[in-house]
Amino acid sequence: MSLTTIFALLTHYGYFLLFPVAVVEGPIVSVIAGFLASLGYLNLYLVYLVVVAGDLVGDALCYAIGRWGQKKILKRWGHYIGLGPERLENMRAHFRVHTGKTIFFGKWSHSVSFAFLMAAGAAEVPLVSFLWFCLLATVPKSLILVLVGYFFGHAYNSINSYIEWISITLLTIIAVFIVWYFKRKK
Repeated sequence: MSLTTIFALLTHYGYFLLFPVAVVEGPIVSVIAGFLASLGYLNLYLVYLVVVAGDLVGDALCYAIGRWGQKKILKRWGHYIGLGPERLENMRAHFRVHTGKTIFFGKWSHSVSFAFLMAAGAAEVPLVSFLWFCLLATVPKSLILVLVGYFFGHAYNSINSYIEWISITLLTIIAVFIVWYFKRKK
């Protein structure tokens, strides 16, 4: 779906569409909704609340996939990514010690956040703790994105390009780190 289409649909359907779209694609929708608020189509405060709620529901869905789908996922795909029972236990140990930092970093790394959130579910992080740390990361992130849309929304195509560029850069850095880590272990 193009940004122009999202813009037109949000203008027409408002909050009824904003919530489900925020569940699936939060960052650019937050910017567009902020821009629509600046034009008077939506209320800025309601946009913020709906975007935060949508983002948290999306996080909970990723968590649920990791928590209750881990056996199927690991059985089918685990060997492709080198995630066997031993690595899963290491991941659980990591989340026990670094729950907040890992979830916060995952939430702020847009392109791979779903992997961090599913990993938290697979690591069986308690749901209340998971949602708490997601909320702590979502509140400022969503506020920044909505305000960027409110004040600079006329450039939403450019903003989307920057979000994609930053996401690709973060993903590349993470991939380089993973390759370095596995080469060092060998």
